[in-house]
Amino acid sequence: MKKTIYLFLFLCCSISFCQSQKLKTTALSTTELENKTYIGFDGLGNNYYIKDNVFNKQNESQTWEYKNVALGKITSVDYVNPLKIVIFYEDFNTIITLDNQLNEIQKLNLFDIDNTIFASKIGMASQNQFWIYNALTQQIMLFDYLKSTSKNIGNPIQENIKYTQSDFNNFYWIDEINNWYAIDIFGKVTLLANIPPFEKIQIIDNEKLLFSRDNILYSLNNQTKVVHEIEIVEKSFQNYYYKDQILAIFTNQQIKNYKIKLP
Repeated sequence: MKKTIYLFLFLCCSISFCQSQKLKTTALSTTELENKTYIGFDGLGNNYYIKDNVFNKQNESQTWEYKNVALGKITSVDYVNPLKIVIFYEDFNTIITLDNQLNEIQKLNLFDIDNTIFASKIGMASQNQFWIYNALTQQIMLFDYLKSTSKNIGNPIQENIKYTQSDFNNFYWIDEINNWYAIDIFGKVTLLANIPPFEKIQIIDNEKLLFSRDNILYSLNNQTKVVHEIEIVEKSFQNYYYKDQILAIFTNQQIKNYKIKLP
């Protein structure tokens, strides 16, 4: 029954998209996960994890750790710039930046800087700035972390937000009716698409994203309006991460890497 409902919603919400043949993958490697929450990997060969609320970075020869028990639970990690990693602790409205060896560079308590900023989403932007979604005003902001100044961009978001992601030049969000938006650093807002129902999602850029539902992984191309099912052997998985034609699928026990080229 659940799958029937999902199929109906899929057809209703993505009528402009069509499904095509499965995308083939090539298995590359398998790594034991050892009760860690896998976050993803960068282009330098480093994997990122959280275990027991401790942030870990690991490559083939070294492991680094960062923990700050005084700030509570880690809310999110942004490593779009592997040389300046951003950790956000929402309970304390605090942003920590780390270098590539996880040494603390800067600690910013937003309450101390501006008590009208209640951040719920954080990401690294260009020009020495952070993206911030201010839950108090429902506004997207750019925060200059060198000057400790901020500015609102765009209008307040009226719809509830289900998912956000960002890169240096764009802040993306998906609202409760699955509209996918982007705003650039100049404040231009673009409605990219209305996407199918999802359980997990990763935005690749303003044309492509991955989403999963009922333990099936899909690729969506916003330009060609085609959805592809991705062929993987895992019958169930916790999450996934894609970068540079490498797809990592992770369960509670292991990570399996695949080679895949998204259309």
